[in-house]
Amino acid sequence: MTDIPTWEGFMVPTLRVLSDGVVRTRRELRPLVGRECGLSDIQMQETLASGQPTYENRIGWGLSFLTNVGALTRPSRGHYTITDAGRFLLDRFPQGVLERDINALGEDPSSPIRPYVATVTRKPETAEAAADSSALTPIEQVQNGVDRIHDKVASDLLRRLQEKDPAFFEEAVVKLLVAMGYGGANGSGSVTQLTNDGGIDGVIDQDILGLSRVYIQAKRYANGNGVGRPDVQGFVGALHGRADSGVFITTSHFSQGARDYVASSPTRIVLIDGKRLTNLMIQFGVGVQASETYSIVEIDEDFFA
Repeated sequence: MTDIPTWEGFMVPTLRVLSDGVVRTRRELRPLVGRECGLSDIQMQETLASGQPTYENRIGWGLSFLTNVGALTRPSRGHYTITDAGRFLLDRFPQGVLERDINALGEDPSSPIRPYVATVTRKPETAEAAADSSALTPIEQVQNGVDRIHDKVASDLLRRLQEKDPAFFEEAVVKLLVAMGYGGANGSGSVTQLTNDGGIDGVIDQDILGLSRVYIQAKRYANGNGVGRPDVQGFVGALHGRADSGVFITTSHFSQGARDYVASSPTRIVLIDGKRLTNLMIQFGVGVQASETYSIVEIDEDFFA
């Protein structure tokens, strides 16, 4: 399976789809361009963190760029059609075109392509950085930056959890599961006594009467100290007669033997390792807080209708 094209890679397929002169909406265009590029259903379902399909986001940036340089025009709100400049591009670059190629044409007075007018001021970049980022839309570049920050925060979160005592860690995982909604509208969560807990470190009541419960085992281990099959077996044994499911959370990792045991056990056990744990803490705002908030804007088409 081929990769999803970059936003630049969608420009010529977009021009090809519109080369018949038909005026099409953005909604009509996106699946047509996707099929023109040979995207599979799975690729067309791949999404960004925002939930928007990746290919739709990239086609959207290509449409905006082509319109900016005069290769496309919008006869009415949300509708696109090809121009003579667009046909010129398609004839000159039938196999694909890059942003720099179009910008070069925009600097040529004899070319029908208009110079690209940036809507934001870009900071100076090295040639290598520019080459790396040109394949991504600005939204994807922002998301990559957020992902890098989250990776760093996740690493710090894991270190902090491992430095705290077991009681703190047990309390933290109960707070996480309650934040994820496992406490129900009127439910609650608590940490069991540190002694004689029978292998169960936390209990979450799914309802106010405690008729439905989630049992938790929490192991605050160093990265190199994985959770093995005996630990998971002990947790399953502690659940016997109480519940047929539970959550086992660790700051380290689970051995293959532990995973195989869970896969074959009739007791439903969800395993959450250190990586997944910190990702969930960031997602549900446990142990972290927002430090910066940015708003991304787009043109209000209704304003210009």
